[in-house]
Amino acid sequence: MQSDYPKQGKTAAIVAYITIIGTIIAFFMNQDSKNQFASFHIRQALGINISFYLLGALVSIFDSWAISSAFYIFILVLWVFGLTTAIREEQKAVPFVGPQFQKWFSFIK
Repeated sequence: MQSDYPKQGKTAAIVAYITIIGTIIAFFMNQDSKNQFASFHIRQALGINISFYLLGALVSIFDSWAISSAFYIFILVLWVFGLTTAIREEQKAVPFVGPQFQKWFSFIK
């Protein structure tokens, strides 16, 4: 692997973390080059976005600011971790659920 390989997919990796629309745009940006660094971060961002919507629907059942706050802090931590690793050109999975995202979304290459 080349030393500048992550640099080639850095833009798509960063764009992937900008909402679900950014994830979709990054997916299409990566279709031609098939950069593994970008694909890794697209899978992570897609997992974070889907978790946000699914867990958000579950949390909305409870009428508690403590539960809602914990949910938003959890998602924010995952998002910031993923974005900073993309900016630093590192390939680290987000805490707790990152390895699962890589398995579940392995169709993204």
